[in-house]
Amino acid sequence: MNDKTETATLSSDATEVRAQKLKLLREQIGDVYPAHFHRTMTNAELAAKYEGLEPDTETADVVTVAGRVYSSRNSGMFMDLHDASAKIQIFSHKDVTSEGARSLLPMIDIGDIIGVTGVVRRTKRGELTINAREITMLTKSLLPMPEKWHGLSDIELRYRKRHLDIMTNEESKLRFQQRSRIVSGIRRFMENDGFMEVETPMLHSVYGGATAEPFKTHHNTLKLDMYLRIAPELFLKRTLVSGLTDKVFEINRNFRNEGVSTRHNPEFTMMECYWAYADYEDIMDLVERLFSTLAMSIHGSTEFAFGDKQISFKGPFRRVPMPDAVKEATGIDFLAIKTDEEARDAAKAAGFAVEKDATWGECLAFIFEEKVEGTLIQPAHVTHFPKDISPFAKEVPGEPRLVERFETYCNAWELGNAFSELNDPEEQRARMVEQLEQAHARGEKQKELDEEFLDAIDQGMPPAGGLGIGVDRLIMLLTNSPSIRDIILFPARRSKAD
Repeated sequence: MNDKTETATLSSDATEVRAQKLKLLREQIGDVYPAHFHRTMTNAELAAKYEGLEPDTETADVVTVAGRVYSSRNSGMFMDLHDASAKIQIFSHKDVTSEGARSLLPMIDIGDIIGVTGVVRRTKRGELTINAREITMLTKSLLPMPEKWHGLSDIELRYRKRHLDIMTNEESKLRFQQRSRIVSGIRRFMENDGFMEVETPMLHSVYGGATAEPFKTHHNTLKLDMYLRIAPELFLKRTLVSGLTDKVFEINRNFRNEGVSTRHNPEFTMMECYWAYADYEDIMDLVERLFSTLAMSIHGSTEFAFGDKQISFKGPFRRVPMPDAVKEATGIDFLAIKTDEEARDAAKAAGFAVEKDATWGECLAFIFEEKVEGTLIQPAHVTHFPKDISPFAKEVPGEPRLVERFETYCNAWELGNAFSELNDPEEQRARMVEQLEQAHARGEKQKELDEEFLDAIDQGMPPAGGLGIGVDRLIMLLTNSPSIRDIILFPARRSKAD
């Protein structure tokens, strides 16, 4: 018998024993899955309240707690009971526990959820304990838990059965608690900075706001093909046109029908915001304040570890124009190059395999990605992007090939993307038409102009700075997580058969 067969047999045997216990419990107590149970405090509240209780001391206080049994010793005399906040030891003995409660002990398995009412004491060894008077079965678990000290060693199983991962892995549990704090922290920071939160559609009849392959669906009643949102940008800009607010943000789920990697998931979280009468330099300051605030919230410091690196979110971050960064890394001065052909020739001469029809800006961006991006370990704002890859940003005064755009990098990852937003309606239409023609040339025939957005821009949008932050990657950094699947509760996976 091989290891997998033996494990499956043991699991099957354990499941059968639990099913038999469930049958006995139904006969003995009736309802094994009651609808409610009122506890008086959580385990963490209990620990805080009795923090100063001396060893070998028993109180007269009676409390009621509930949670999942994680360990059982001496035939159930001692059990460790975990709720979402902490663990508490349960002591059951004929001197303190009712006969009815003690009769349940042989039928309680690790993984069952129970309620306990009893007296608080601290043992001679210093363990905070409840002397159980009554025990209530709240949920009989029909499947055995993974061994607590081993957890789930199979990485794919951890993602597929996240409930078991969190149940047996304190690090995973903490990571998702921190994720919640970070998302709440972003919302609180933006609101305190005067931004108004809105919700924009996730189903779009025309997809846009970013370059990506969309997920497509169909609305039966409207008889309309629709797309899951790849970005909320164009709707958020329309709120600026409306005058609803001068500072708007959305924490949004986006969907892109593209590759999966340690940094990419088909659905992901972004925070996107627009700030009227501000520009990209104002947005740089905003990013630095936001990042340092989040680091302080999670780590109590602007410095924290990621793998073997020490990252500092203390501002100001380094700011470097993309042409300068490429020149420093390769010696190629793109600002001295005049034509697309010269840019391609310079790139090829330096050993870069650029596309035969690559533009000046595409060559610059390609070499940046190849030679510079991987070196940006500490936070840095890379500014002055090529206009031909930035259709929504304003030109840099005196340099029409570049725009007022920056991306924030850390650990060689792009964390944010921001512009001084284009609000010239004629220029906006021309750039979007050019972008559409390029998409059609690539075979993306379903892509079309968003005429409703262009109509809104014709109405007049104030000058503004805009920003999109990849919340998942930011959480990866702040929680020392090497894969995006470690910080998404239920990441996209291949089918089980694959």
